[in-house]
Amino acid sequence: MTAAASDRVLEVNNIEVVYNHAVQALRGLSLAVPRGQIVALLGSNGAGKSTTLKAISNLLELEDGAMETGSIRFDGQDTRGSAPQELVRRGLSHVLEGRRVFEDLTVEENLVASTYALSGRPGVSRPDFDAVYSYFPRLHERRKGLAGYLSGGEQQMLAIGRALIAQPTLMLLDEPSLGLAPRLVEDIFAIIVRINAERGTSMLLVEQNATVALAVAHSGYIMENGKIVIDGSSEHLAADPDVREFYLGTGSSGEARSFRDLKHYKRRKRWLS
Repeated sequence: MTAAASDRVLEVNNIEVVYNHAVQALRGLSLAVPRGQIVALLGSNGAGKSTTLKAISNLLELEDGAMETGSIRFDGQDTRGSAPQELVRRGLSHVLEGRRVFEDLTVEENLVASTYALSGRPGVSRPDFDAVYSYFPRLHERRKGLAGYLSGGEQQMLAIGRALIAQPTLMLLDEPSLGLAPRLVEDIFAIIVRINAERGTSMLLVEQNATVALAVAHSGYIMENGKIVIDGSSEHLAADPDVREFYLGTGSSGEARSFRDLKHYKRRKRWLS
């Protein structure tokens, strides 16, 4: 990436992450998120994408993980030693995989619970519930209902809405399309693009649907086995023959490739040879 350091809201430098003092999950991983942009982080299951987000938001300790080497800087400040809630108050919101809403609270109470992130934080405005409801009108309709009774798509909307209440500078989005119908995926990503364009919120997007992710992101990284193997603009990645074949499901001719055709891809990737 070519953005100057002052233009980067997030810098991850050569980090290594180990679980249970034995299993290495990330191997010298580096990436950056330019201010105001959407960056996609792509890769197969087990590549280390969610671990990367948890390292950034300092959630590794909850899963017996630790960042052993390297550094992470958010908004110009090192994150080492900062509790997750401190990072949220500094403007880093993490929308976890699987939505994780408070099912026994109403939609409105879920949003109110997120206002804690604004307490004692200089330079922020009052919680803007109307802004959340403008992005997600369905949440306004269901605001008095329990979050546990929302559909999967509505719960994803609520998870993103809670992050917005915290007025983030950077949002980490982990698999926002997981388990959603194609039409809902389209709606969710359209709103993600609106939030980025209208509020200038930087985003690091982990997503299995590489086609959709590259369509909305400005740039991206692809991970394999805990490290970055290729990066570039979304246009560059979408045009790369290997990326098209192994992540977008199309060959150089643009025809769809089946999993059976791709199952030996690890032997053939140019970037691993």
